[in-house]
Amino acid sequence: MSVLERLADLVRQDGGLLADALHADGGWDRLRTPYGDAVARGPRADGHPADLPLVLEAVREGYLLHYGAPRLMSRDDDDLALLAGDRLYALGLERLAAAGDLVAVAALSDLIALSAQAQSSRDPALADAVWAAGCAEVGWGPSDALQAAKNGAVAGENDAAERLVAAARQVAGDLAPAL
Repeated sequence: MSVLERLADLVRQDGGLLADALHADGGWDRLRTPYGDAVARGPRADGHPADLPLVLEAVREGYLLHYGAPRLMSRDDDDLALLAGDRLYALGLERLAAAGDLVAVAALSDLIALSAQAQSSRDPALADAVWAAGCAEVGWGPSDALQAAKNGAVAGENDAAERLVAAARQVAGDLAPAL
């Protein structure tokens, strides 16, 4: 079962309006999951009780409900899409918290905040770089280079996207282009 199929099952189990918003046609096993796939390659993912690829794809789907074209759910109702996105962010964070992985909770919180900042600045390159750095940090762990690059992004530095991608590559190898 693919990561997105597992995520859809979790949403169905919760029931309610979010379950009703799932696309009826399914077919999620055919969709790309580059963020979950990238994190799965990291040493922190092996046997992680929170299922790091699922966590990343839940947060990605939440992000897409807020800012893009979601894969699992309808955006027919903007208010519901916003709430569904928030719920998927929470799903990822609560799975990490339940596993006691506060390092990944912090990394995921930064990813959510910095991607929102990139969207508000209308900077798609920065948003992509934030996702690369977030995947590196969740899958491989924190580093001084990632933290410095994230601080630069928060400060609005002009080279923040490049620094985030460079830090992600330093931590996780050639991860960024795969995203």
